[in-house]
Amino acid sequence: EGQRPPTAPVDLDDLVLRDADRLRRSGGGTGAAVEVDTSGVGPGRVEGNDRLLARVVRNLVDNAARHAEGRITLRVRSESSERGQRVQFTVADDGAGVPPEDRERIFDRFTRLDEGRARDAGGSGLGLAIVRDVVEAHGGTVSVSTGDRAGAVFTVDLPADPGE
Repeated sequence: EGQRPPTAPVDLDDLVLRDADRLRRSGGGTGAAVEVDTSGVGPGRVEGNDRLLARVVRNLVDNAARHAEGRITLRVRSESSERGQRVQFTVADDGAGVPPEDRERIFDRFTRLDEGRARDAGGSGLGLAIVRDVVEAHGGTVSVSTGDRAGAVFTVDLPADPGE
C-alpha cells in the first residue's frame, strides 16, 4: 500500500541461474523439452528486493518456456551508459514472437494474446503486468522486441547497485 519493500544488494545473475536450473529440472515446464542457454549470464548486482526480483525472473522465464519452440537464452550483463551503471537481463525464446502492435499491450493486466491462449489454457494475463510494476518500482524498464531468429526478447534494464 504505497510502502517500498526492504531492499539490499541482489545478485541478479544468481536469481537467473537458480531459475534456469529450476526450468531444466522441470523439463521445460510445458511438456516439451526446452534447452536453456545461460552461457551469457555474467555478474550483475542491483539494489532491490530479492523476493520481488526473483518473481520478475520467474515470470519472464516461465513466459518464455510457454512460447519457446525448443530454446531459451538468458543473459545478464553490466554496462556503463549515460544513465550510469546499469544491469541488463534478457530472456529470449525461439517461439512466434510478439507482433509490434501488441508489444505495449502485453504488459497490461489480464492481457493474453490469441497465440498464448491457443498454446495453453492456464495463465491469468498478470505475469507481465507484475514484471513491469516490479521493474519500474526498482527504477528500471522492461521492453520486448524480436530476436535475430524471430521469437521474443524481453529486456529488463535496472540501475546497478551503487556500492559496486
